[in-house]
Amino acid sequence: MHNKILVPVDLEDMPSCEQVLDEAAYLAAAANAELHFLTVVPTYSMSIVGSFFPEEYEKKALAAAKKALSDFITGHEKAKHAKGHVAHGTIYDEIMKAANRLDCDLIVMASHRPELKDYLLGPNAARVVRYAAQSVFVVRAG
Repeated sequence: MHNKILVPVDLEDMPSCEQVLDEAAYLAAAANAELHFLTVVPTYSMSIVGSFFPEEYEKKALAAAKKALSDFITGHEKAKHAKGHVAHGTIYDEIMKAANRLDCDLIVMASHRPELKDYLLGPNAARVVRYAAQSVFVVRAG
């Protein structure tokens, strides 16, 4: 059985958040496990890109993500006892770091049907499945 479940969510894609919440809540209830929701604010891969944003942009983006995640958790009865976490960095990397740091033994995340670009670059879900130390339950979204 699972004790702690990490649920990474993209708060810009509410339908997939709803789908992954349903599955994660079901699994958590069956195992009496803790739910931990994570949203990741992506970092700029090149410093030149970051120079186009205002100085305080990252702080504001992190604060907005924290509020949005809190609103998501409090707005859903199935998530009422969950804990929320916000990370900043490369999405798949931050998911795996959070799972390790929180001592989670299962990651439940959404994945969309792959497009051609995903076969070339690799979607976040595929990288988490490939490299995470934990079991990964992938919910096919949309």
